[in-house]
Amino acid sequence: MIEVTRGYERQARVSRRSANMMDGILPRTVIFAVLILVFAASAARANSIVNGSFETPLVPNGIFTNFITGSTGITGWTVVGPEASIVSTNYVALGFTFPAEDGTQWLDLTGDGTNSVEGVTQTLATTPGTAYDLSYFVGNQVNPGGIWGTTSTVNVMVDGVLIQTAVNSMGAGGTTQVWEQFTTSFLATSSSTTLEFLNGDPRNDNSNGLDNVVVTPGSVVSTPEPSTLLLLILAAVCALGFYRVRGPMLHGYHM
Repeated sequence: MIEVTRGYERQARVSRRSANMMDGILPRTVIFAVLILVFAASAARANSIVNGSFETPLVPNGIFTNFITGSTGITGWTVVGPEASIVSTNYVALGFTFPAEDGTQWLDLTGDGTNSVEGVTQTLATTPGTAYDLSYFVGNQVNPGGIWGTTSTVNVMVDGVLIQTAVNSMGAGGTTQVWEQFTTSFLATSSSTTLEFLNGDPRNDNSNGLDNVVVTPGSVVSTPEPSTLLLLILAAVCALGFYRVRGPMLHGYHM
């Protein structure tokens, strides 16, 4: 009988050690798994655009730099049409100020007096069959009879097809560039997609701002949907609760 009792005691000690190990390992494992899932979902939503706020190359403070057709001098972008210009957020002309929407620089699609069908293009790596969300800001000055015009129009092309015409008419009565956000989406049909922003202003309009361009995948097969991710997190929490209840039972095992 004494040997049997000792055997039960040894078994209880082993059970307690196992429970202690599970109490320490399981919570860390569950937390680690949840963090991996959250990180994977966040990474999948990262901006696919390179230099979407036109922060490089850095232009001299308070002025602008022009880039001619075919230039790849704007990091991540290629200039189409006659010209496009990166403008400093501290640029001031004829009593008007031109702050950036994001960062310290923005792109003028009208170039330096060329005022033609011109702009920039970028080719993105995409997943066929995946929908992508596009967000960008258009800057405008309302200057009736002046060189800045009254509206800013940007034509957005995907693989050569027009998907949106954005018109910003905000800013009446002021002398500071006003930004308006526009959003749309497109469906990728191949492993690469070409996105293009073109000036749609008339020739007598010398300002058409573009800034803070963001493209994110709206649906990725390899990444859990938000509802699926929530279910996984709930399952992990339930598992953690189960082991916390089971642990004290093992601790209290005796004969």
